[in-house]
Amino acid sequence: MIQADGVLKRIMQDDGSLDRARQQAIFQSVPGEMQSPSLCRKVSLTRLEKLIAENQGRTTAEMQNLAGLIRIENVFIYPETGDIVIAGPAEGWTLGRDNAIVGMRSQRPTLQLDDLVAALRAFPPNGKATQVIGCSIDPTDEGLRNMQTYLHKARKPNLLDQRQLAFYADGIRNSLGLQNVQIWGVSPKTHFAGTMVAADYRMKLIGIGLEKTPVRMITYIDKSNPLSVSSNALVRWFFQPDYQCVVLTEDHLGMKIVGESVQLVGENEVVTSEGKRIANASHGNRATKMYARSFTDKYPQIAKKVPVYASLRNLIDMSVVAAYLQKEKVYDKVHWTMDFFGSEEKFPIELGNEIRQADTAVQILHHKQGQLVSFPTGGGVMINPQTALEKENIQYEKKEEISSLRSGAMKNIPADRWWWD
Repeated sequence: MIQADGVLKRIMQDDGSLDRARQQAIFQSVPGEMQSPSLCRKVSLTRLEKLIAENQGRTTAEMQNLAGLIRIENVFIYPETGDIVIAGPAEGWTLGRDNAIVGMRSQRPTLQLDDLVAALRAFPPNGKATQVIGCSIDPTDEGLRNMQTYLHKARKPNLLDQRQLAFYADGIRNSLGLQNVQIWGVSPKTHFAGTMVAADYRMKLIGIGLEKTPVRMITYIDKSNPLSVSSNALVRWFFQPDYQCVVLTEDHLGMKIVGESVQLVGENEVVTSEGKRIANASHGNRATKMYARSFTDKYPQIAKKVPVYASLRNLIDMSVVAAYLQKEKVYDKVHWTMDFFGSEEKFPIELGNEIRQADTAVQILHHKQGQLVSFPTGGGVMINPQTALEKENIQYEKKEEISSLRSGAMKNIPADRWWWD
């Protein structure tokens, strides 16, 4: 939850009765023809925008959930009809874990129209491309200075006394204060931004043992050696795209996204007495790398269990699609100015509280080798969609599978239809 003052807070779920009521209400809102799963559902972005504009900006549940798409696998361009079509697996939707709207069968979150519009605005028909979309959650310099002072002066706790350990952890947390949240490339008031921050924050909680691991994996605290972690250490983890490749047709009118698309990377820093962060390449932390590698390797399984990570992957897919449309001058080819989706006044997506700060998480554990204090973590999400479209990451289809899908996708589709199977 993002409070009115801009602070990210964790909230607890209810006993299930509210969820069940919401699930029933959401299920009843799914049109019957969308309840059956589809291996390749198509959505025309240009037709969808036109329909919403004609309805004075009003959207239905099927529009907001993009007809139940749970992944973008293909993009098809049709200059002759003026259509830009995204395609992928789709299902009817319901309420899933963490109050996410998910597919009935897969429990994967559906793509959200507001998120796609946020990505499209980052790469508009006329305008510069956004270099980086992302977020960062990091302690302030003042907080780091205060923490150093506290660690120097505070009485070390008895390792066998849980109350002393908890008091010591609270002292570190209070001295650090709230961490700063920065957002790049999209508005901090969007669902897109909130999803990035939530995924980043929860990943850090898993790393230091404050949130249960969704699957069997290696965490930072599993492999940390308390004797090798200095009192001025700062661990940073951040998500970034990891595409195997983007496959294009020879005429660049069809695209396929291949791969799971997300990896976690880690780095180590130290904090000076002035509260400045500097790289600590000479003293690498093995636990940092092992956690990042384990999270990356298990990302597909984690995304199945925790919707926010599947949503993060969807955001990356949407960003690559948006960058592709701009780079290939698709807007000119189909004569789409995106006047309605591109206007916050006409189609508002900045509907949330602006994210400014987050609670600092601190964990202290009693290891056999001595005391381990999990000092502040930093990092975030860094999406550079253009990287996925660089020459070395692009392949061209060999058996014309994408071309075949594209040529058949628009056959016998009525002009007023914005989605179809």
